[in-house]
Amino acid sequence: MDDFESHNDIDPPDAASNRIFDKWIDGFGTTTNGALVGNDLPPYAEQTIVHGGAQSMIYRYDNANKTSEATLTLVYPLDWTEEGVTKLSLWVRGSSSNAADCIYVALNGPAVIFHDDPAATQLTGWNEWVIDLAAFGVDLTNVNSITIGIGTENVPAPDGSTGTMYFDDIRLIR
Repeated sequence: MDDFESHNDIDPPDAASNRIFDKWIDGFGTTTNGALVGNDLPPYAEQTIVHGGAQSMIYRYDNANKTSEATLTLVYPLDWTEEGVTKLSLWVRGSSSNAADCIYVALNGPAVIFHDDPAATQLTGWNEWVIDLAAFGVDLTNVNSITIGIGTENVPAPDGSTGTMYFDDIRLIR
């Protein structure tokens, strides 16, 4: 689905442009979304702290009076029941210096699953998070978006958490 290897440092209007923050839509330019994906200058994808391959997604968040989300609109695969797929896997890396907060994944907007650890933002090293697709309770034959969020969805807190997370190797598995 996204191992972040296809994202590049080519700027528009070049047709080959595939910058990470143009695909994973974050809170840049908004006052209600505290997520910022990618680096401001090339390399746009993280190239030092990676789980697999050569790149991962750096994800900075600021939940003071806002929530943090980054959303990828899917083109393929939309049918998440093909080939016996039953789980979503993503690799997560936080830091002990992050404020303790929860992370979540949403499909098609409102179908949210929270990580079991309410302080998942403080997980150190790479941690695989495997989610049973049935838990989302959505039509898995037509999944059109995936969102990674930090905090409590749509419940901003005045003293919200801040920090940096890394995500890599988002895959569908049997």
